[in-house]
Amino acid sequence: MIIDTHAHIDMLDNPKRAIEEAFEAGVKKIIIPGVEPETFEKVLTLACKYENVYAQMGVHPSEAQKFNDDVAKKIMELSKDKKVVAIGEIGLDYYWDKTFVDVQKKVFKTQIEIANILNLPVVIHDREAHGDTFEILEQMGAKSVLMHCFSGSKEFAKRCIEKGWFIALGGVVTFKNAKKVREVAKEIPLEYIMLETDTPYLTPHPYRGEENAPKYINFVAKEIANLKDTSVSLVEKITTQNALKFFNIKENDDESTV
Repeated sequence: MIIDTHAHIDMLDNPKRAIEEAFEAGVKKIIIPGVEPETFEKVLTLACKYENVYAQMGVHPSEAQKFNDDVAKKIMELSKDKKVVAIGEIGLDYYWDKTFVDVQKKVFKTQIEIANILNLPVVIHDREAHGDTFEILEQMGAKSVLMHCFSGSKEFAKRCIEKGWFIALGGVVTFKNAKKVREVAKEIPLEYIMLETDTPYLTPHPYRGEENAPKYINFVAKEIANLKDTSVSLVEKITTQNALKFFNIKENDDESTV
């Protein structure tokens, strides 16, 4: 049993096929993150349509200028659905555009507030903004935190797990030149790690360069097992337990219909 904690299957041409292929490959559950207000309903509709598919609601930092009071209310309302298991992906991104950092920070804080009100965990996008991201999470009293697509050093990872936060690792860990991420995978205990694909991005080796899909998450688990010199089954077991507890979802969820 394995869980893909972060897959933008709403961006695929054929989400149904991706879901079916994932389940055939042993993926038990898939969680779709929110990115922008225009796609919230699509994400939630997919989650509600398929058993063992879940949603997050949130505005990506690159889309922060689209955030307003109406969007905040929309997140609050849609997140009342039982299929919404987190507020995400939210955070800071200083890689693409630094011209509206203050807006990013304000929107980030507001969405953490929403998560606190709804008692939902937060899934964090942090790209080249480690210090500010950490500071805001602390300042806002975020309790349940998952650092999506972790790109920091092992030292930063250790600071995060000291706070009880989790680290999500995806296809990048299979890239031989991704030294920092591979160090994190090796050094951080499995009890603080979850698996993801970030579909359709960051496809693992040997399919790098192709469109990613949840069915490829097994390559992530295998590489982490290799780096830790442990079994794939143990990696799958512990990361799955982490995800079930973090997102407060049941191992056997038969309440929704295909």
